[in-house]
Amino acid sequence: MLDHVAIQVHDIAASSAFYAAVLAPLGGEAKKRFGANVSFGVTGHPLWLVPATDVSPSRELHIAFVAADRAAVDAFYAAALAIGAESLHAPRLWPEYHESYYGAFVRDPDGNNVEAVCHLP
Repeated sequence: MLDHVAIQVHDIAASSAFYAAVLAPLGGEAKKRFGANVSFGVTGHPLWLVPATDVSPSRELHIAFVAADRAAVDAFYAAALAIGAESLHAPRLWPEYHESYYGAFVRDPDGNNVEAVCHLP
C-alpha cells in the first residue's frame, strides 16, 4: 500500500550513516539524493530522510524493516550496536505477535524505534 515515507531528521549526515549501516544487512542502501534529501531502499526509494523544519523534538516513530531471515535480523542489530545505537530489544522471538515473529529493535539518531523483523519459521 505504501509507495514511500519521509521522516524528518535533525542531522542528515548522522541519520544517513545510521541507515546505511543498519539497512546493509537487509539488502538496503542509499538510492537517491534530491537536494539535502536522501532515500534508502532495496529497490526503489521507499524511505526518505529530509531535514527537520524546526528544532523542537520530534515524536517517536516506529519503523520496521523486513529481514530475509533471522541471521539478517542479527546482523542488523550487530551493525546498529557497532555504530553506537541504543539497543531497545535484542533479537529474539516475539510469540505474542505470532509464533515465528523474530525481531530486534534499536534507536536511530532522532530517537525513533527502528526494527528489523523476519516472519519466517
